Amino acid sequence: MTESSFERAKHAFTNAIWATFASMSLGLAFKIWLAQWVEKGDLALYHTVVDIVSMSLILLSGFRASMVVSFSKTKNDRDITNIFRYSLIIMVLFTWGLVLPYIKHQLNIDVEYIQLVGIILGMGFKVYFTNQIGMYRLYDIANKTIWIEPLVQIILFLVCYYLLAQTPTASLFFSLMLSNLAAAAYMFLKRRKLIATTPLAPVQLTPDMRNFVKKSVMSSLEVGASILMVYITVLLTIGYFTIDELGDFQVVVRPMIAYLTMLFVFPVYRYILPELAQCLKNKEHQQIAQIRKWFFKLSLGVSAALLTGLLLFSDELVALVFPETYAKAAPILMHFALFFGFMMLNAYQIAYIKSHGLFLQSLLIRLLGVATLLIMFYLLRLVTDNVVAVILALGSGYLTMFIASSIIERKLLKQHQFNELENEPKLASE
Repeated sequence: MTESSFERAKHAFTNAIWATFASMSLGLAFKIWLAQWVEKGDLALYHTVVDIVSMSLILLSGFRASMVVSFSKTKNDRDITNIFRYSLIIMVLFTWGLVLPYIKHQLNIDVEYIQLVGIILGMGFKVYFTNQIGMYRLYDIANKTIWIEPLVQIILFLVCYYLLAQTPTASLFFSLMLSNLAAAAYMFLKRRKLIATTPLAPVQLTPDMRNFVKKSVMSSLEVGASILMVYITVLLTIGYFTIDELGDFQVVVRPMIAYLTMLFVFPVYRYILPELAQCLKNKEHQQIAQIRKWFFKLSLGVSAALLTGLLLFSDELVALVFPETYAKAAPILMHFALFFGFMMLNAYQIAYIKSHGLFLQSLLIRLLGVATLLIMFYLLRLVTDNVVAVILALGSGYLTMFIASSIIERKLLKQHQFNELENEPKLASE
């Protein structure tokens, strides 16, 4: 019996939570172990390089949503894949030619050239195959890759350091490079068993493909805006508060936001968005209603549990994991819990809007969130000098995005209802 879109989305999303939790646990345990004996400066160097390279390639993850939506409508994987291939090649060459020299010569970071090139290529291949299996809705492969990659990196680090006698820093870089390539190879081999590789060829820029390019650009800009929201909070904390308060935010609050986003927000775009696009193509609006009802219940349950837990035990939880010097982070976490539900709900609404091909609207909603964050922060600064103003401003940004996306979602739902009522007399006469 064929699995419905609702069942497929629910099953993939639930599996993604467990796969992401396993990946996070492996990564966190690895970081804690490294922090016990690797020089702090070496770890800082490694994470700085990885962050810079990741930032230059992460924008291409915005292609995934446009690839999913365009493929569900046109089934033209040949031209969609080739457009993405050429875009990825350009971005990799840009990173290689401009970002790599910046790391080596402007920042004076002492990293071997082969390590930097390897990380750029490894991350590039991983982004390519991640987007491709997302387009084809190969959820099982995506979920397995989530936890396989950190496991492979840990194993390769041990091999490089203990068997090949590399330095800790070199072992980190080589293990990251090879684990990315291993993840890409795994996705390629698994995908090829199900779907043949489309040939590299010139692109036919039909109206549909030109529309795909426009959607991809807007989706990439939206990814950039979402990253900007988080980094604005960091810059505001740096500019207006003490180094201790910055430490509370960077060490405790930002990782908490990142982990919860990875668990409950990112899977919306990976698994629910493709099913929404497929349902719209097949006019299965009842399936969409089921997905919406289930996800809204999940969001309310998760946000209620998070808020209750942090209201009652935020001080104890922070004290359990972090030294006493980070105790002031507890109130910030508690305020973050107030708006996490809006983050989840807004993710679903943005996915629903994108599934209609309305990528410009989703970009404008994200920019509205950025503007609200800045405006609310400076308004809150008039009445308080507490660092909680940063997290409240961020929450206001997500609340505004939720309201705006709710309005657009409601208009789209009404339009579908109107179309169905209009089609009923036609069907009856036939």
